[in-house]
Amino acid sequence: MGQRREPRTETRLAVRIFGTDADGRVFSENVFTLDVSHSGAKLTGVAARIKPGEVIGITYGKNKGRFTVVWAGWPGTPQAGQIGVSNTSPEKYIWDIALPNAGFDLYKATSASDRRRDPRMKCVNSVQLHPEGQSAPIWGKAIDLSVGGCFVEMSIPLALGTKLKIGLWLSENKLLLSGKVMNCRPGFGIGVQFTAVPPPAAEQIRLFLKSITQIRS
Repeated sequence: MGQRREPRTETRLAVRIFGTDADGRVFSENVFTLDVSHSGAKLTGVAARIKPGEVIGITYGKNKGRFTVVWAGWPGTPQAGQIGVSNTSPEKYIWDIALPNAGFDLYKATSASDRRRDPRMKCVNSVQLHPEGQSAPIWGKAIDLSVGGCFVEMSIPLALGTKLKIGLWLSENKLLLSGKVMNCRPGFGIGVQFTAVPPPAAEQIRLFLKSITQIRS
């Protein structure tokens, strides 16, 4: 389950979780927290079978966030029906209780199901998607980015496996890339894997990510 990087507060909060389970079915359930922190939470009462590495939505009151499932309890164990989740945007705090001061979240998924070879960074970049078989482009925002892919916000996601051409803006520069939808999150968007990144484009992405890292440091 990994080590905790920050203190957690035990509290029972009613939340709604939703997303896609291990069998590709959309689910929505009312569950409870066991503990919460600035960057994660432990949930109980989960009936859906969710694989570590999946991204789910959590709604608490009027607040909503995206969380990565870090671990899931095995059936027949004391942790059955429990999952541990990590906030994909730790700066977006969805709870309404005071928590201890948190340090920088150094968590990186190490599950075998996590196929990313390059770390992704939070960003806001305009994208123009051209799905295969569709004539009209789709405009959107990439909210995280790496040399290997990005996550694009959209309320009605494209189907899993959709191939597409991508126009990605890095400041004033536009890159033309090819990609494939590797996961879809109803209400949130799609995870896109770049299928062919020319070396000059890869270098531009690296330089862009380095530049925003320096701005934030």
